[in-house]
Amino acid sequence: MKKVVLAFSGGLDTSYCAIHLAKDLGYEVFSAAVNTGGFNETEQRELEKKAVDLGIKNHICLDVEQQFYDEGIKYLIFGNVLKNHTYPLSVSAERVFQAMAIANYANEVGADAIAHGSTGAGNDQVRFDLVFNVIAPELKIITPIRDQKLSREEEVAYLKKHGIEKDWAKAKYSINQGLWGTSVGGAETLTSHQTLPEAAWPVQIENLDSKIIEIGFELGEPISINGEKNDPVSIIQKLNVLAAPFGIGRDIHVGDTIIGIKGRVGFEAAAPLILIESHRLLEKHVLGKWQLYWKDQLGDFYGMLMHEGQFLDPVMRDIESFLAHTQERVNGKVIVKLERKRFELQGIESENDLMKSKFGQYGEMNQGWSGEDVKGFTKILSNATLIQRGIQND
Repeated sequence: MKKVVLAFSGGLDTSYCAIHLAKDLGYEVFSAAVNTGGFNETEQRELEKKAVDLGIKNHICLDVEQQFYDEGIKYLIFGNVLKNHTYPLSVSAERVFQAMAIANYANEVGADAIAHGSTGAGNDQVRFDLVFNVIAPELKIITPIRDQKLSREEEVAYLKKHGIEKDWAKAKYSINQGLWGTSVGGAETLTSHQTLPEAAWPVQIENLDSKIIEIGFELGEPISINGEKNDPVSIIQKLNVLAAPFGIGRDIHVGDTIIGIKGRVGFEAAAPLILIESHRLLEKHVLGKWQLYWKDQLGDFYGMLMHEGQFLDPVMRDIESFLAHTQERVNGKVIVKLERKRFELQGIESENDLMKSKFGQYGEMNQGWSGEDVKGFTKILSNATLIQRGIQND
């Protein structure tokens, strides 16, 4: 019997795919869920039960949370990546790592095909297909929901026909949780003018008093909160627990999808936003002007390619090498004040702080040059513009 690996979430679309692949196409189905920080052991067991209920005999949960940080999130922090100055790539980044895990697993089990439940209207179809085509180019890609243009009603009727009776009522909001943030889509986000109501956010506001925390960085990576050291994944998890109940990290991202239409989605990403902005502030103190300039250019480009599923392009490794090299002096701590629905960066402490220069204090006193030095410097600096204006301007 031919084998197919199905990227499995346990929802309506992938449930339909599981039955269709086995009953109509004659495949032995290997379902795989990929954890990028979105579910715990209890939820993993629930997914396994859903697979068994659908008749799938081969189910696995692939845990790539640490890999997601080491090969992805770390460089999003290094590059201070916020798409359209807003969105920390909460879902788009994790989709790439989910796709890679699925493709590698398909190769391991000797699959003949690989399947996912994406529709034809979003970014995920491109991300999954693109990664599959690179890592498992010889495998057939099967996408029943996209290819058959199925409605939810048709999917439910099909599953009932095959004895699968469940409450498939569509939730008002589609929520996707991962280590690097949670997306919230549906209802108001399908419009251009409505915002999400309080009840739509996964974490409700509980903390009303302000709180001061200190985030430690070493070589650009987060290593501590309030002096307590931990691994970066645990730091992200702990920071989210601390900050999300303040309502911090909520926003709505508007951007261009890979397929050319505009999209709008809410997200809740307290830890990513605090870490990126804290890291950015620390870099302002310890890096030079041109380091900061080129980091901005390459960080934006890196984020765009990650968002569009091009993570496997070799240029991404080149940019990662540049970003990693810039982090050699990004050590120190950032003082952050948490408040209701906002956070404030209060300052930094670092042995590499360039404000501690002996040459002078901005707006106060210089120590390394004289007034005559500045007169000569500015005269030379203005000379090219002076010549051009004298010759070309009327």
